[in-house]
Amino acid sequence: MIGVFVLAASLLILEKMLRLFEFVSAEGGPIGVVFRMLLNLVPEYAGLAIPLGLMLGILFAFRKLATSSELDVMRAVGWSYTRLLRVPFLITAALVVLNFAIVGFIQPQSRFAYEELQFELRSGALGASIKVGEFNTIDDRMALRIEESRDEGRQLMGIFARLGDDEGQVLSISAREGRFLANREDRNTIILRLMDGTIVHDVPEGTPRVLSFSQHDLPIDLPAIEAFRDRGGDDEREYILPELLQIGWSQDSTAEQRAGSQANFNYRMVEVVMMVMLPFLAVALAIPPKRSSSALGVFVSIVVVVSYHKINQYGAELADIGRVDPFLALWGPFAVLFALISWMYYQVAFVPGGQAIGFLETGFAKLLKALKKIFIREPRSSRKVTAEEAEGVPDAV
Repeated sequence: MIGVFVLAASLLILEKMLRLFEFVSAEGGPIGVVFRMLLNLVPEYAGLAIPLGLMLGILFAFRKLATSSELDVMRAVGWSYTRLLRVPFLITAALVVLNFAIVGFIQPQSRFAYEELQFELRSGALGASIKVGEFNTIDDRMALRIEESRDEGRQLMGIFARLGDDEGQVLSISAREGRFLANREDRNTIILRLMDGTIVHDVPEGTPRVLSFSQHDLPIDLPAIEAFRDRGGDDEREYILPELLQIGWSQDSTAEQRAGSQANFNYRMVEVVMMVMLPFLAVALAIPPKRSSSALGVFVSIVVVVSYHKINQYGAELADIGRVDPFLALWGPFAVLFALISWMYYQVAFVPGGQAIGFLETGFAKLLKALKKIFIREPRSSRKVTAEEAEGVPDAV
């Protein structure tokens, strides 16, 4: 179960990692921020990985018992499937509490932290780097170009800077090398120390002046970074459960706020309550037909859980914009899933020889048989000679 959880979470995170690397590199931010953003995505993906890990862990355990005939022995001595599910239900109860804490309280905080990191990356608060070989605009008054960067950005080679002011004066500076230094007196300004260069001072209606220097400190004003928004706002996914209850059922909230908060609250609740039905679904899909080792139930179980998760997301979006009642949009699919799993478990546990997906198993077996006939031909040495073929064979032979 833990292995399935780790595998599912890793696959989801790896799919996002490439996009984050592209985003961070395009914004010129440090690579370390990618892993901070991925860490904040773990609670988001855990909401799906935990139910998958729980269901597949129980399914593989019962499937192993069924294929080794140990399950038949347990059933023969009087142990029902409900009795065998006592320990899985204890594990389920613990994971339901964990998932409730993640979905209700940890996910909103991590989502807000993820959005804040994105904002700081775009605004430059995380130390966005200056692109080498390109003109970089700073505070709309300065253009800076650096030909080469060495020693992880500590040594800059081939520097050109152009500064202008409101009076029309322009400074054009070229230097052989330089480096950035912190300004202890003013944190809103950094110092670009230039070595071995030339300054051209151009004034309106005047003669340009040319100066050479061996060392020159150029102060650069950092752009002002605005504060990030407060948590929540128009995104109800950043509110914890008590805040959703307060907004969703308060008369002081607008109709849009109530619809969005109620939709998000019901979405989180059905995602947690649904886990109670997973042990029954796992047992119903774990037991293959007699004299068969078909793993079709594993595939069907994954499809059911992921599809239900996506249906809930779609229902929450419809309820958020006010097209469907939040309770109906989220608890309606849950009622359908509850009835389906109850019927599947009844077929396996209480109907002699019953199969939850027997029609799928039959169709799948016929499909495999047809594919084997097409792609796997019988060897000639083992092919039987028909009576019609034997009539044309000479007696000497």
